[in-house]
Amino acid sequence: MPAITIFHNPACGTSRNTLALLRHAGLEPEVVEYLKTPPSKERLRELVAALGIPARGLLREKGTPYAELGLADAKWSDEQLLDFIVAHPILMNRPVVVTPLGTRLCRPSEQVLEILPVGPLAPFTKSDGEQVFDSGKRRG
Repeated sequence: MPAITIFHNPACGTSRNTLALLRHAGLEPEVVEYLKTPPSKERLRELVAALGIPARGLLREKGTPYAELGLADAKWSDEQLLDFIVAHPILMNRPVVVTPLGTRLCRPSEQVLEILPVGPLAPFTKSDGEQVFDSGKRRG
């Protein structure tokens, strides 16, 4: 089975749906509950590079100390923003999934479909009742 990792927050519905989609695909990922086991700054650098986004793109505002820390200010460098995420892992947006086909911030959860190393999936029903249909189109 290909190595797949999900940076997961079990309290997040989108993260739970993404994990369920992975399992629906017959995949059992390494589940990293990043609030319990935060990624290192080096790992965060790797994720940002693989995502092809600036560090700011990995930040979550809602339910975090984003505003209190003044992170909306453009003065913060990527390195400084990564330091904030290391100090406050709740600032990391989720879920982030890494597969052999790429890395994705899976918001919405069906973003994971593009990087699944398997063929088309049967329809999947998210926890809110919304159906997800897989076109079978994959990255790569």
